[in-house]
Amino acid sequence: MTGELSPIDKAKFVAAKRAAEMVEDGMRVGLGTGSTAAWLVRCLGDLVQNEGLRIIAVPTSSRTAVLARDVGIKVVSLDEAKWLDVTIDGADEVDPDLNLIKGGGGAHLQEKIVATASDRMVVIADASKMVDTLGAFPLPVEVLPFGWQSSQALIEETLVSMDVMGRRSTLRMNGGAPFMSDEGNYILDLHLKRIGNARQLALVLNQIPGVIENGLFIDICDTVVTGYGDGRVEVRDINEGTVEKDKLEFAEADNLFTDLMD
Repeated sequence: MTGELSPIDKAKFVAAKRAAEMVEDGMRVGLGTGSTAAWLVRCLGDLVQNEGLRIIAVPTSSRTAVLARDVGIKVVSLDEAKWLDVTIDGADEVDPDLNLIKGGGGAHLQEKIVATASDRMVVIADASKMVDTLGAFPLPVEVLPFGWQSSQALIEETLVSMDVMGRRSTLRMNGGAPFMSDEGNYILDLHLKRIGNARQLALVLNQIPGVIENGLFIDICDTVVTGYGDGRVEVRDINEGTVEKDKLEFAEADNLFTDLMD
């Protein structure tokens, strides 16, 4: 590899590498979407190609599916797999109870479906994603294109009675056109600043006509693997009540990630 990885990329890599070690031969694995999840796919591809790991994977977006196939991972649909042993994915924010905000990459609908169809969800993240309270990262809400402005108005009206600091919402754009999810829907980003009751907000948002799904993942994540720029890794399991700490060493010249872009 030419040049050194940034501290953030090192953190993402060591978190992904540690999580990849949790995957066992024969497992059915959900693969997340985003820059950190992409590191995981590369790590698993390395194990498949060089160590004979046999897995089948359900990707949570079309771009993850392309990457998984490129590195030699067998990809199937969730309907074919039916149920998964583990889903490993990134997150935009993680609170102390392992509740999450996801959807910065626009794939939170598929990500939530796949995660809840798994025995276990493992989140991989760099330390900057750990927060005391959710909400600084804009909360994605996937909505039908039909009547999306009406849905937006209903969302903003609903936020008045919610425990949040901000109520502004914006339509996510892709150049000059609305960003479209893999399902052909729009995404509204809610700029809430702080979410006082994430569980209540998640339930209320999904009752609004036109809303497909929101990016709050409540009581879904079982384990979070946090990476640091110096190679340290922390694995926290909320079910077992355990925290494991480790440090991974790797030679940048020998890794496979020369063409992986954020």
